[in-house]
Amino acid sequence: MESTTEFEKVDISTFFESSQEDSSSILTSKTERVECFTEHQKELINRLLPEVTKRDRERAEIFLNRISDLESIASSVARFPSLLERHDIAGGIRTPTTLIDSLVKHQEDGDKTLQLPSKAILGKGLLVAKAHTLSSFSKYAKHMGEEFNDLYQAFDRETILSMFSLLSEDVYMSLISDQNQPIEFRREWAYSLLLLWEHWNDQTIETAAPVLQSVWTARRKLAPAFGTMMGTSELLLISMQMDDQWISFIKNKMGDNGVSQAMEEFLFGISYEQIKTLRQTLKESGIPAIGRDEVSKFLGEHVKADAGLDYRDFYAMYTVRRDNARSRARMKVEGPKKTLEDYFIQFVTEQNKEKQKNDSFAK
Repeated sequence: MESTTEFEKVDISTFFESSQEDSSSILTSKTERVECFTEHQKELINRLLPEVTKRDRERAEIFLNRISDLESIASSVARFPSLLERHDIAGGIRTPTTLIDSLVKHQEDGDKTLQLPSKAILGKGLLVAKAHTLSSFSKYAKHMGEEFNDLYQAFDRETILSMFSLLSEDVYMSLISDQNQPIEFRREWAYSLLLLWEHWNDQTIETAAPVLQSVWTARRKLAPAFGTMMGTSELLLISMQMDDQWISFIKNKMGDNGVSQAMEEFLFGISYEQIKTLRQTLKESGIPAIGRDEVSKFLGEHVKADAGLDYRDFYAMYTVRRDNARSRARMKVEGPKKTLEDYFIQFVTEQNKEKQKNDSFAK
């Protein structure tokens, strides 16, 4: 039976700039009220779409529909009250200060989804959809040929940065709940969280993300020997490839047991408890070292000690470490109570505070 479904054909050329003065791009329209993509992302997309149209018109229409869907979601999110302004809502007067107070003071156990502002929940969904869309653009650009390799890499970076924005929400929530931290730090992280929920981008994570991504890339290229499980040589190799901020973090914080344990989990891709078990098993067996592919065999259970460079792998393995750390803190058992990402963002905040203090004295 012949299908009667028809697809409306769209002249994609109408969505792009015809000249420097006449901007009619779908992503640069002056009538567009809600921004879903950054200016840089819009430039990349406006470069990609004409090429996609030349090669695969149906794919171009799919991409355009996805962009339109994202903008619709962004418009819906934008209609919710701003988290950075004063509002008279059903529960009373809400201001940024009352939100910050609530985040800092109320630290009940359990999932906090129903305690978070609706705008934060909806925005998180938008960010996930946006990350998947940017990833689709990246994958398509990768297969467009060597001449578009820079476009592929640019989309890949934007995808990973979106993932780090998602990750930073978890990091801020973890740091805010740490009552051992100075109250001014916790309030600053709470304000950063409000900014994140409002715009879903963050200056601190934009600084930290390239470093953490480089560490992730470097640790995958290494082949750590699961013997002493100290990871010393691996850590040195990674540090040699990093910037001054990471080196400073290593020099100042690696003496802290929690930091070094979190680093081991990051490097080896298995939990603190599994590292202890494996170390003891190898010691008793008189085996000096094994490779990553042998970890499951010696632990007697399947573990994913390695992962690719895909943004979803990074986030998935981060969430495993995050959940384990929170469980240890709740159960008050040994092992890292924070992730490496938590410790590093905390260190960046401390450094920024110190710099602000020194700059004020210099004046």
